[in-house]
Amino acid sequence: MTGSVTAVSSDAEHGFSKTGRPRITLLEGLGVAGDAHAGVTVRHRSRVAQDPTQPNLRQVHLIHGELFDELAAAGFEVAPGGLGENVTTRGLDLLGLSRGTLLHLGPEAVVEVTGLRNPCLQIDAFREGLLKQVVGRDTEGRVVRKAGIMGVVRRGGTVHPGDEIEVEAPEGPHVPLERV
Repeated sequence: MTGSVTAVSSDAEHGFSKTGRPRITLLEGLGVAGDAHAGVTVRHRSRVAQDPTQPNLRQVHLIHGELFDELAAAGFEVAPGGLGENVTTRGLDLLGLSRGTLLHLGPEAVVEVTGLRNPCLQIDAFREGLLKQVVGRDTEGRVVRKAGIMGVVRRGGTVHPGDEIEVEAPEGPHVPLERV
């Protein structure tokens, strides 16, 4: 399975959206160079408040560009980086990946998928009503989170829009993604 990177974003400040860049550099074990969420331990403010010694399983945030198409059809225009993601993709079922999947981004970087992004109320502050678009329930009443996936950097490298993404499934049975 392959897809592509359509946009890359980062921000040194803790804010909701991230700024589009011509490239980002992923640092092994840390995340995106210069990004507020890079680090070995948690950087998301709510997680730091709970326990600042937790490992950072949210070093890189990826969102499938197809979500932006779906949001636009519902009347919500969101640009890449708008939901705080570092990497916007196209052509991959990110939400259907198994935990532990390795994403080879371009010729160098590798990100290991750790889980689903758990969207918070800040999304409604960004665009009122948007939270209901990215979190819902399936026909059996289970919560469905569509705001992307999180990962950790296993091998560093530079990532550009247009880079190919190769998917390397982990050995063993498929492990559905849970929120991290």
